Amino acid sequence: MPTLRLGDIAPNFNAKTSIGDINFYQYLGNSWGVLFSHPADFTPVCTTELGATAKLKDAFELRNVKVLALSVDPVLSHVLWINDINQTQNTEVFFPIIADYDRKVSEQFDFIHPNASSTATVRTVLIIAPDKTIRLIIIYPASTGRNFNEIIRVIDSLQLTDNYQVATPANWQQGQEVVILPSVSDEELKQKFPKGHTMIKPYLRLTPQPNL
Repeated sequence: MPTLRLGDIAPNFNAKTSIGDINFYQYLGNSWGVLFSHPADFTPVCTTELGATAKLKDAFELRNVKVLALSVDPVLSHVLWINDINQTQNTEVFFPIIADYDRKVSEQFDFIHPNASSTATVRTVLIIAPDKTIRLIIIYPASTGRNFNEIIRVIDSLQLTDNYQVATPANWQQGQEVVILPSVSDEELKQKFPKGHTMIKPYLRLTPQPNL
């Protein structure tokens, strides 16, 4: 299958998971989705990552986001690993872990890279919009733990910029000023951005976050 790119439709699939059989599209419903893959169960960095994700349960629910993890290990292994995660990370894993032992899902999503491993998935994060388009792809090296606060930040940016003619600048955080898109004319500014704006350059105009 060709490599998935931003804007592509995420493929649907049926899979066995730690919470039972699911259909991907049905599980997501009209929610946003985060799908992230792991080389194997009982790996130290991934244990901390799943724990960090579990601790963000309220943040994901607030943003209407469903989370799924994936590993090529079987369901029983996932269940035992979840027990370890809950114990060592002082949390409660609330999301399913896909048991992709036949690697069908991994191949659909291009999670297996031969240069890294011919059998295990690389550590990828996808953000998927309610229309099932892929909006973010990040691939991490095995040695570096993923930053799930950054995933939340990107979701905030995507949900904001989908509804307003703005973009978020470098290192933007919720509540900070945003960039007005160049496609918005000066004549439209007052109507579209009643909170006002600051013109630094004709192409660089800032406005308070419009949905707050």
